[in-house]
Amino acid sequence: MAPLPTYLATRYLQPLREGGSLPAIVDTDGGGRFVVKFRGAGQGAKVLVAELVVGMLAGALGFPVPELALVEVPPPFGRTEPDPEIQDILRKSHGLNVGLRYLDGAFNFDGFAAGDLITPAFAAELVWFDALVTNVDRTHRNPNLLLWERRPWLIDHGAALYAHYDWKGVDEARTRTPFPMVKNHVLLRLAGDLEAADAKLAPMLTDEVIAGVMENVPDSLLLDEVAGAEFDSAEAARERYRRYFRTRLTAPRAFAAEAARARDALLREPPRALSARR
Repeated sequence: MAPLPTYLATRYLQPLREGGSLPAIVDTDGGGRFVVKFRGAGQGAKVLVAELVVGMLAGALGFPVPELALVEVPPPFGRTEPDPEIQDILRKSHGLNVGLRYLDGAFNFDGFAAGDLITPAFAAELVWFDALVTNVDRTHRNPNLLLWERRPWLIDHGAALYAHYDWKGVDEARTRTPFPMVKNHVLLRLAGDLEAADAKLAPMLTDEVIAGVMENVPDSLLLDEVAGAEFDSAEAARERYRRYFRTRLTAPRAFAAEAARARDALLREPPRALSARR
């Protein structure tokens, strides 16, 4: 897997207050505009690790994901910002942060407007993937999908991989959790053959692919001082993520079976009004 590009942040353009971590549109030196997730936000470096790992895995499976990059925030950056909350985040974010290419003109996902842009196969594969990475944040309330150039694009994966907040408590049973929260997935009702999605996607996430993804996660994020010293080295941290995915992808995959069960149960129910989904 090719190394992620690294760009220097040059101008803070606009905060995106829809996100709990207060990401922002940032201009960079030679890279253009990115939506940057800052390590100094309240949720910390683990969110950035999840953003990178899940985004790169999604890209390896062929999902449309905005270009990922590492964005260096220098000490002078943002000093002129009048908002003290933003200044505080930027002061704590000197060094490497995570950027996603800004998709100028993209629309927020709407199930009615998306129409035939969401096929049953795409929906099934995304449900499967989000169950694999335990993504709790692809719901009707917050789909984290954008429509751009007549394609659905996956964004905002910081809430995924919640196991990495407590590695010491993650044994094999917890690693192989069926992820019952998949029942809330925004595309579950549209999902086609989940068994076919499982058969197609699982073999694509080889040990080599996962290792390549983890090599692209910077040491400074894996060993973030604020998060605490969980590992003696960045390589030990990478191996823990690799082991997690190896175990989770080993057949039989309970998360895939649970997704199929949840889809079948949902299809037996009458469709609910949008207001009832919230």
